[in-house]
Amino acid sequence: MSESLNPQSSAPEAAPAPQAAPAPEAAPAPEAAYTPPRWRTESRFGPEGPAPDPAGSHHDRRIRSFQPRRSRVTTSQEDALRRLWGTWGLDIDGKRVLDLDTLFDGRPVVLEIGFGMGEATAQMAAADPETGILAADVHTPGQGNLLALAERGGLDNIRVANGDAIILLREMLAPDSLAGLRVYFPDPWPKKRHHKRRLIQPEFLTLAATRLAPGAVLHCATDWEPYAEQMLEVLSAHPDFENTVPEGGYAPRPAFRPLTRFEGQGLDKGHVVHDLLFRRRKN
Repeated sequence: MSESLNPQSSAPEAAPAPQAAPAPEAAPAPEAAYTPPRWRTESRFGPEGPAPDPAGSHHDRRIRSFQPRRSRVTTSQEDALRRLWGTWGLDIDGKRVLDLDTLFDGRPVVLEIGFGMGEATAQMAAADPETGILAADVHTPGQGNLLALAERGGLDNIRVANGDAIILLREMLAPDSLAGLRVYFPDPWPKKRHHKRRLIQPEFLTLAATRLAPGAVLHCATDWEPYAEQMLEVLSAHPDFENTVPEGGYAPRPAFRPLTRFEGQGLDKGHVVHDLLFRRRKN
């Protein structure tokens, strides 16, 4: 008896289908160039107004003299910025050293870091017209308000600087060029993890001492008790400064410093305001 054959067993095996070659990987799309928002690059006040970011992002910003904030600019402030910035304003761009003698007609110059809305600055300028005040801040409404106050009061001893005062001190002011430095009610950065952002620190004092003339005074004021204690500690320990109070500690508010808006707000809350006046050592 013959064996039955499986008809499929005699058929030749089909050759495997050739595999398609893998498609080449597509080249990665080039990254789009970063385009900063218009408010970072274009002034709202035309080519004569304050620049949005005058120093750019290439400068060291670990410690800054300000906390950025955006607020509404009133019509009168905008008008002052458009008309007066070209005469009484300057951008802190880090690209030049200022000729303070020319800028202030030979007057001794005091730098004020952070002036709020400028009322106290205008009062001090009016009370002492023989001293120039270089007032630095980034708060646009305050810049416009101070320019308007200066025009109204005929205060030609004020110049408004827009940008980071650290860059102004480090790159735009000559050594020993300042007759004084005022820092009134700086941001206290109350949270412990933010204390490193406080302005009054040893490295800032070292920089400030190089720009203050020997014997010139650094005047700080704050209504935040822990910050006042830190200021007193670091100023007392710094080798370039000495307390103008012989017995040490805080100083009474000098007559030339008017009450500021921030001070009034602090007093309303029951805060105690501390003034610190430290002189740059002459040796």
